[in-house]
Amino acid sequence: MAEDKKAHHPENNPEFKGLNVNSGIEKPDSVNHDSVKRFLTKKRSVLAPEAYIKGILAGDITLLSKAVTLVESSKKEHQQVAQEVIKACLPHTGNSIRVGITGVPGVGKSTFIEALGRYITSQGGKLAVLAIDPSSERSKGSILGDKTRMEELSGDKNAYIRPSPSAGSLGGVARKTRETIILCEAAGFDHIFIETVGVGQSETAVHSMTDFFLLLMLAGAGDELQGIKRGIMEMADLIAINKADGKNVEKADIAKAQYKNAIHLFPPKESEWRPQVLTCSAYHKKGIEAIWEQIENYRAHTRRNGYLFQHRNAQSTYWMHETIEEQLKRNFYDHPEIKEKLRVMENYVKHDAMSSFVAAGELLELYSKLR
Repeated sequence: MAEDKKAHHPENNPEFKGLNVNSGIEKPDSVNHDSVKRFLTKKRSVLAPEAYIKGILAGDITLLSKAVTLVESSKKEHQQVAQEVIKACLPHTGNSIRVGITGVPGVGKSTFIEALGRYITSQGGKLAVLAIDPSSERSKGSILGDKTRMEELSGDKNAYIRPSPSAGSLGGVARKTRETIILCEAAGFDHIFIETVGVGQSETAVHSMTDFFLLLMLAGAGDELQGIKRGIMEMADLIAINKADGKNVEKADIAKAQYKNAIHLFPPKESEWRPQVLTCSAYHKKGIEAIWEQIENYRAHTRRNGYLFQHRNAQSTYWMHETIEEQLKRNFYDHPEIKEKLRVMENYVKHDAMSSFVAAGELLELYSKLR
């Protein structure tokens, strides 16, 4: 044993007086492979639909989150349970105000949502924030960082923040977001915010599932955004110019006047609501109360003229058709014979042996025969 000790630690040789090094213990692996294996192979148990329904109606956030996870899942067995839960929750929905919030990157959406959200909860409201988070087209990964960006709101017992990865399928995530709204309303949340990934295609989807559409803007953003503003501005029920503080106050006031002039050129809205332009500073929590007052005025206005309920009914019909289209598309691409034929047709198209339209026609004709 002494010889073994000297072999491992030459410092213990007699020539090095005063030194004595112990062998110590064998270094364990940095990763416990057995624990990792157990974690990866462990199957999360899916509860009976009744358990989710009971928990959601009682306001249990944990069961609400688990039900939302089922809604977002692509597994058939998960979807079956999710649809049963949604069906049972439907009679307990429709009592919230649904607000879509968008704006260019860097406009301060998260800070604004936190400021407005904290104001709502301080008034006794319950808020659910559903944030559609952009996924990487390459890795399909998503940051899902809204909870870290909204530290105060995420710790508020009357607030619930749920980021959802877009996963490259805007239609799919929009449908799932709409179903999540149902669950959140059944859980007692009377204010629903839907934050979009930024100015782009997602705004149309979010507009089709909300009552009120709020567009956040910056003063002096430059002409590079003009090409994408028009369509978004026409959808907006309120334009809020954020970061109106410090040296930026004068610029914000000028931008407010310019946007007011611009929205007068747009055709009247079906809701008979005249969009407003306001300035605010989410960081300093200035102008937040005035913005919420406009949202409340809009809700009262559209309730009186019946537009709110007509709009929601139209949205429900729209999403029925969207779901049919999405399901047909999925069934087409998932069919084994179509998958095989598709590769052949793609090769023809790539080598100019067949036009794209003829190839598509033949594939659709084949699919109609297979059904």
